[in-house]
Amino acid sequence: MLVSDMKHLNISLKILFILVGAILAAPSALGEDGSAGELGPSPAASPDVDELVSFVKSAVAFAQEKGRETAPREFSDKNGSFVRGELYIYAYDFRGKNIAHPFKPDWTGEDKMNETDANGVLYIRNLVAAARGGEGFTYFIFSNPAHENRDEFKIGYAMKVDDEWWLGSGLYLPEVSAAFDGEEREDLVALVEEALEFARKKGKDEAIAAFNDPSGEFTRDGSYIFAYDYEGTTLALPHQQHLLGERRIEAEDPRGVRFIQEAIDAARNGSRFLYYIYPDPEREMSPTLKLSLVADVDGTWFLGTRIYSGADGGKDG
Repeated sequence: MLVSDMKHLNISLKILFILVGAILAAPSALGEDGSAGELGPSPAASPDVDELVSFVKSAVAFAQEKGRETAPREFSDKNGSFVRGELYIYAYDFRGKNIAHPFKPDWTGEDKMNETDANGVLYIRNLVAAARGGEGFTYFIFSNPAHENRDEFKIGYAMKVDDEWWLGSGLYLPEVSAAFDGEEREDLVALVEEALEFARKKGKDEAIAAFNDPSGEFTRDGSYIFAYDYEGTTLALPHQQHLLGERRIEAEDPRGVRFIQEAIDAARNGSRFLYYIYPDPEREMSPTLKLSLVADVDGTWFLGTRIYSGADGGKDG
């Protein structure tokens, strides 16, 4: 009886060790400060994101084999081989002109560089920027043909075919709330404009000191100003001052979006909205979806602020 019990105990312990080892080996979801958050596995470990990336890579291989004259016809066919449930391929050139879209045939040949989603995010510009670097992720809201064209939040993945054009696809994340009302966005714009005026009037050093003061005039009602230079060096981050001076251009959010690089691309164009997942100081630094607005100060650095969504944007879906 004791032998039998010991065998069961040994089996149970082995299972426990396997489970613990799996947990310790799994990649941590990282907040902006590089610390482990409470999200699920990183995109590299997610079969959904793996499938998305593999899908786009297979389409890029097809496009490189068949060429720009033939491949877009297949990508434009909503009953073709590159439409698989909610996954489908779209194609653009690097000027933002649509080349193929299975559910937006009227877009073919149109310039979509200034297309915005429901929150004013210039998502085609963000996808173009990601593709220029070879490949990358970004977030936006778009109609889901599998759900009666209802607008849903999604993560997009773009990949370069060659120097002329690129392909993209995305995963819809309907459980993620991306609702930001107009008044919130107006307050966000007003705070950025106020901070810009202050920075240009007072100069960089005085402005950065003010932005880094967690009890200062630019840290109010849960909002604050952050600032970076165009190398990705942290200049102002009042709730995470241990990151000041760090070059963080490669930083990714828990789903793989390179948010500092995306903010740099956005600010270089003057100002722009973008989404990413980031620790919320009002929720004990819990990773939460945010809508940010960034703006260039003088060509050498930029600043921004954000509003957080009402729901946790970091949970895997």
